[in-house]
Amino acid sequence: MPRVVSRLLRTTSLAVLALCALPSSRGVPPGANRLILEASPYLLQHAYNPVDWYPWGAEAFARARAEQKPVLLSIGYSTCHWCHVMAEESFEDPEIAAYLNANYVAIKVDREARPDLDAVYMTAVQAMGVGGGWPLTVWLTPDEKPFYGGTYFPPRAGDRGARMGFLDLLKRLRAVYGEDPTRVADAADDVAARVAEAAAPQPSDEVPGPAALFLGYRLATAGYDQEHGGFGRAPKFPQPDRLGFLLRYARRTGERHARDMVAQTLDAMARGGIHDQVGGGFHRYSTDAAWRVPHFEKMLSDNALLAMAYLEAAQATGRADFARVARDVLDYLGRDMMAPDGTFHAASDADSEGAEGRYFTWTPAEIEAVLPADTARLAISYFAVTPDGDVDGRSVLAAPRPLATVAAKLGLDAADAGLRLAAARAGLAAARARRPSPHVDRKVIAAWNALAISAFARAGFVLGEPAYTTIAERAADRLHALLDRGDRLAHHAFDGRATGDAFLDDYAFLEAADLDLFEATGQPRWFERALRLQRAVDEHFHDDAEGGYFATAHDHERLLVREKPRDDGALPSGNAVALENLLRLAAFTADDAYRARADRLLRTFGETLTRRPLAATRLLAGLEFRLDTPKEIVIVTPGPRSGAAPFVRRLAALHLPNRVVAIVPGGAATRRLAALVPLAADKGARDGHATAYVCERGVCALPTTDPEVMAGLLARTAPLDAE
Repeated sequence: MPRVVSRLLRTTSLAVLALCALPSSRGVPPGANRLILEASPYLLQHAYNPVDWYPWGAEAFARARAEQKPVLLSIGYSTCHWCHVMAEESFEDPEIAAYLNANYVAIKVDREARPDLDAVYMTAVQAMGVGGGWPLTVWLTPDEKPFYGGTYFPPRAGDRGARMGFLDLLKRLRAVYGEDPTRVADAADDVAARVAEAAAPQPSDEVPGPAALFLGYRLATAGYDQEHGGFGRAPKFPQPDRLGFLLRYARRTGERHARDMVAQTLDAMARGGIHDQVGGGFHRYSTDAAWRVPHFEKMLSDNALLAMAYLEAAQATGRADFARVARDVLDYLGRDMMAPDGTFHAASDADSEGAEGRYFTWTPAEIEAVLPADTARLAISYFAVTPDGDVDGRSVLAAPRPLATVAAKLGLDAADAGLRLAAARAGLAAARARRPSPHVDRKVIAAWNALAISAFARAGFVLGEPAYTTIAERAADRLHALLDRGDRLAHHAFDGRATGDAFLDDYAFLEAADLDLFEATGQPRWFERALRLQRAVDEHFHDDAEGGYFATAHDHERLLVREKPRDDGALPSGNAVALENLLRLAAFTADDAYRARADRLLRTFGETLTRRPLAATRLLAGLEFRLDTPKEIVIVTPGPRSGAAPFVRRLAALHLPNRVVAIVPGGAATRRLAALVPLAADKGARDGHATAYVCERGVCALPTTDPEVMAGLLARTAPLDAE
């Protein structure tokens, strides 16, 4: 925390508790607050708190200025466990609510609906020396500047071992604000300046070279957990973008350890409790280093990114089990997270029946009650279920030992054990479905849906599953219909109501999804949509003065800073995905303007890439793409995709991240597509057979009708040489 605020807290007496009734608000039913009018599951969860919540907006700050009160900003999301805890302990507490209502203007924000606000105030809290997380709790002046903040606070001193509780902080900071406003304003100005400094990237004169990639690899190796896989200590997050960078690094350098780190991590995660062994998909993160006990919420974005990571690892290693995990994740999304219209819900909660993880955990007796005795015995042993359990006497299902080892110990034939295990999973899934299920946040977020569309489109291509491609197309069509506003997008929708202005992530991720669908289907409409989104990104988000893209559009509400995202968080940065889009479009169209804009973006974030590249590993992967010579592949068929399958199967088996693919039918369709993708111009099927063209920078090798010849041409990898 800033020293001035720390001193003020230590020297200021407690304010006097004052009670205040909620003011009436037109259109708000009795007992509710203003949040009842909002289209956000998270805000609606707080609509009947006794706190006089405002949504973010001018009305709240006008009242704060008029009444000379500080603002209490609370940011969270609907499936956040500790957000629920703080709501129950503090925001539903009559004494705390009354004090808040009398002495503050309270604002509640859904971070998934307003990632711009979350990013700004998370940076502010981190600038105060506090670790980030949710709920994010920030004290503001009426001009939106933060002067104190943190995450979860227990309600009172002594609760959960806290020396100072939330109510104590409210009182002390209110006293500080009233007794010494000048010092509070100085502290707020200091934090605001730090936020602005953090938001300003340091450019370089040149596009960074291979040294940035070598440094990124060395830093990743230094932070790698050799025993359990993954990076850092508990809590441990999957970090799929870092894994993707390592696979690219291994491909260019031949560094086996880079690929081995990825394989060990993905294998450990798949066997761990972070992986839902019964229902599929992955939980948010692991609370321990061994991936055993997760934080049980499930996010659409996490699962989409992990599905793509497992697909890429299957290509890079040839391991069929990684492909099976990708299917597991996608099947979970299609079954449990898909809305009736084909779009995807945002997340599911960690809590059910008033306890975290209750839906997902088991006791030996519960398993024995729903499975035949021999099958239950195998399941209890294989999934490492114990009487003591992992969470409140209940076990998280994991698979720490190979099935063959468990079967041998139980005296079972390996093949029989496999059949029994499949039956056990089905039986446990059926029994679990009868339990009260966790809450599902039904928001349809553009960027997160786009990640899911990319995952299904890539899986359709890599796994040869047309059903996955169909899911991706349906979701993309509905998402465009739901969120398109001419040349602009809405950020999200809830119950069919589109709200909020879209952010860079929404545009960039959806453009990437459209390009993935174009590669999977060959349909020009997806490429046309991608071009339209690129024009919107360039017009509304590009920094013409310094390069790169802002998180918000030029006509968006002005906040403390206009952030230009570069670091990875739960999502890859919008600028990293925008960079990949530019490089793909440059390869498809041979338009050097895209490549020039990509180079400028890389120069804009040059300091990040050369000094702390692991903060932005997706951007680092984009740099690796730029330093490569991407393969430009056209597969021309004599009829509608006739004969393309052998080429697609061969291409799908290769780990070739820096490439673009156009699969087009011959004749008039090729001429139509050539207007959009010059790469496809003047190319035809030879002698009535599907024909592949492998090109670099528009210069093509001799066309071939043999998939193996094509694979040989694609196998030539430009090494990544040290500078």
